[in-house]
Parts: sequence; C-alpha cells; structure tokens
Amino acid sequence: MGAVPESPAWLALRRHRTAAGDRHLRDLFAEDPARAERLTVEAAGLFCDYSKQRVTDETMALLVGLADERGLRERIDAMFRGDRINSTEGRAVLHVALRMPRGRSLLLDGRDVVADVHEVLDRMRGFADSVRHGSWTGATGRPIRNVVNIGIGGSDLGPVLAYRALRAYSRRELAFRFVSNVDPTDLVEATRDLDAAETLFIVSSKTFTTLETMTNARAARAWLLDRLGADDSAVARHFVAVSTNLEEVERFGIDARNAFGFWDWVGGRYSMDSAIGLSTMLAIGPERFDELLAGFHAMDEHVREAPFDRNLPVINGLLVVWATGFLGAETVAILPYDQYLDRFPAYLQQLTMESLGKGVTLGGDPAPATGAVYWGEPGTNGQHSFYQLIHQGTRLIPCDFIAFASPLNPLPIEGGGDQHDLLIANVLAQAEALAFGKTADEVRAEGTAEALVPHRVFPGNRPSSTIMGERLTPFALGALVALYEHSVLTQAAIWDVNAFDQWGVELGKQLAQRIAPELVAASAEPAHDASTNALIRRYRAARGRR
Repeated sequence: MGAVPESPAWLALRRHRTAAGDRHLRDLFAEDPARAERLTVEAAGLFCDYSKQRVTDETMALLVGLADERGLRERIDAMFRGDRINSTEGRAVLHVALRMPRGRSLLLDGRDVVADVHEVLDRMRGFADSVRHGSWTGATGRPIRNVVNIGIGGSDLGPVLAYRALRAYSRRELAFRFVSNVDPTDLVEATRDLDAAETLFIVSSKTFTTLETMTNARAARAWLLDRLGADDSAVARHFVAVSTNLEEVERFGIDARNAFGFWDWVGGRYSMDSAIGLSTMLAIGPERFDELLAGFHAMDEHVREAPFDRNLPVINGLLVVWATGFLGAETVAILPYDQYLDRFPAYLQQLTMESLGKGVTLGGDPAPATGAVYWGEPGTNGQHSFYQLIHQGTRLIPCDFIAFASPLNPLPIEGGGDQHDLLIANVLAQAEALAFGKTADEVRAEGTAEALVPHRVFPGNRPSSTIMGERLTPFALGALVALYEHSVLTQAAIWDVNAFDQWGVELGKQLAQRIAPELVAASAEPAHDASTNALIRRYRAARGRR
C-alpha cells in the first residue's frame, strides 16, 4: 500500500479541497438547506447530524473512496475474524468478542473465545450478586459497603467512566472509589474515611506486575491489615483480582477462585466491557451490565454491516481525517452535555491518542500527521472556559457535541419546562453559533459602536457534529464507546498505522525504574543527562539524602 499523501484518492481529495477553498457553512446551507436532513446517520440508538461539518456530498463520496482505497472494509473484516492485526505484537484484536451474545462462536487458534468470555461473565455475575446481596462478607463477617478499584490506564479510565456515566443506575448504598496514581495521595484520600471491615479492593492488572498498580495494591493491603489488626488470611476476604497471572495473584494472598481473567487479545483501552468492568457490574448489577454489552454489540454489528456512507463510526473517523488532513485542525473537542459523562473526554484521550499517536506506518515507514489531540469538558461548564478560543480564536477545532433528549434527573423551572430544556438549548445554540457566527453587519445592526465591531464578530465556519440519543442508559453508553472505538479503527486504516500497540509508554517506565533507586541511594552517582542528574541531586537534597 502506497504512502497516504501519494494515493489517488488522497490526491483527489486535495484537488477537491483546493477547488472548494474555505466556502462558508452559511453559503453551503443557503444553497442546499436539505443537507440538514441528508447529512445525518443513525445507529444503535444514536443519531448524528454532521451537516455542520465543512463537507459536501462530493467530499463525503471522496472520503468513502479513500476508505475503500485504504482497505478499511478488509481491516474491519480481519478484526472480526480474529486475524492478528496487531502486527507488532502478533496478536488478534477481539474486544468485539467481549460483547458477542451467548451462543455466538468465534474461533482463535481453535478455541471458541466467545465461550471463554461468557464463562468469565458468569463468574463475575455470581460474585457481583453475592456482594450486592450481602452474602459476601469481609474477614469480620460484615457485608461489603465500599469497593476500591486499583488499576491504571484502561484498567482505571474505563471503570471510572462507566461508574460515573451510569451512576443513576448504581446501588447507592455501595460506595465506589478508584485509585490509579502512584502518588500516595490518591490511595490515602480514597481510603481515608472507609471502614476496612466493609471494604473490598479490586486489583486490576493483567500481568499482576504493573508497577503503579501493584505498588498501590501492596499499600492497600498494609492499610487493611493495620486497620483490622489481622493477619494475612484476611486478604482473601477483602481483595479480588482481575488478572491472568494466578501465581502472582495467590502470592499476593488472593484466592485464585476470585481472580477474573481476560486475554492478550484485549487491549487495556478496549477492556471496560471485560473483567476490568467488575466494579461496573458491582455498581449497576449483572442485568444492567448485559445492557451495556448489548449496546457495544449493536454498534459492532452496525460497523460490520453498514455501507460506509451510512456507517456512523466510519463517518466520524473520516471527518477527523478530513479536518486534520485537509483543513489544518490539530485537535478535536469532545463536549458531552450530560454531567454523568464528565470523564468521557479523558477516556477518549487514551482510546484515541494511545491508539493513533504513531510515527510510523505498519510497514515501518515514516507516517504522515496522524492522531489528533482529543480533549474536552462537559457542557455547559466549558462554555465559560475554553469556548472563547473555539469561537473566536485562530485555531480550527472541530467539535463533537453529545446530548440526550430525556433527562435522568428532571428539575422543573419557573415558566414551564425543566432545566434539561435549558441544557439542550445550549448545545444546539453552540453548534449553531460555531457554524454560522455573526457578521460585522449583524453586529452593527445591534447598535454596537464601530470600535467594538471587530471584537464582537463571530467568524463561524467552525465544524461540528451533534450526536444525540434518547437517554443515557447502559445500552447507550456501550454504543457510544463502541462508536469511538471503530472511529479509531477507521482513522488507523487511513493512516496505515497499528492502533493496538502502545510502545510509546514503555521508555519512560523503563527509565523510572532506573531512576527510583538513585533517588534513595545518596551515595550512587546518577548516570543520566546533565539535567536529569542535577534534578536527582536536588531531590536528594530536599529529602535530606546528600
């Protein structure tokens, strides 16, 4: 496969971009009002209006042609077959198997991985029911009231997102905390007000050797035994593991029967619907967790079957390629107008930037500009923060607005309606303002002094998509996450990069393991660059380790 900027489809898009210039969305809508109905797509209960993107029918046809040329359909089919598309690690990529219904079959090396998934899910369901119903008790015989998930990366961001997004469905008498940072403050604050006799820790680490996770897990074990005044036998009643390294699990003190495994074909950032979701199942219950899986699966089936011009995740990914490859955008803002989704932008940062932050192609050649920077905050908070730059700044920032028609917590307001109406009014207004702006003549017509006119002009022509569902349910959350998972796959196929490895996180971790003992041993001469050596000496001095 040739380099992306030299391919026929890419060159056709470049010519199209040159010919179209910077045609304003005001003009595109004036010439074609029907684009508001036509440039939409719906899947798995999510509706997307992308008519405010700076595209035309011709743009979309050319982008679909690019996807065809880059072999996207083959890449999708290969993933669902279990081909080892994670080529640098020789692994299949089968997070889609995590949400396949019981009775489906997908063979990998002669083994039905769907059956394996449901064996683990059944064990998770039994454990979750025992905790939620009070039959699982701690070492003193008291039921569990607090659950602390210890993980990092996908073993933290996914569970945090799911818990916060689905808190309306959670069992409120159970308190959930999440610890990821090796900074001791994270664990200390998470456990400060907990009763150890009623606390369960979930240690999530596939290898059970992840430095940050195991450091926190050992500190949590010490905290528990100190608070209970107990011996190591108490660990088995207060710790469970999400891991496949049973030897290390048992060495830690956890009964192997309380270890819930997952597989090397599940990447960390694609794992929230695996056993990594044990805290989610404890919070919302097995039945709701099944609804979450069903939402994932519905979007999986859509991406696998729908033609690209009606395929929601593919369109989402192609729009990012258009914005970054042809319009000069470098970032994408994720703007959920639902407070329960306050951690969704952070979750997408790992999903997108760890997947697409690659500098070489699958063949090892230098890659063109690939991954965009994803960021954001919930609306309406962001409107009083960074929207100023999006509206009137000099950088082009495409936006994905996410909203739901029905509130989970309706509050009436004076004059009729409820606060949710005001929330949705804001999301629609922001998308309208970004697209159409306000001209100098419109500003003057409001009686604005001429000296202030330039300051109050809104250029508009800022692209956005609006994704709307009926209600934020477990099903809707699964569909939403899967949408962006497959958008990443789409972008990776266009850029010809491996979206499923993450070698870029390794070097810093390796150096940290070298530096850590040098911070303690004052007599050791640090062996790094001059700057790092000087910082090590300064840290030693601050800690009295001269």
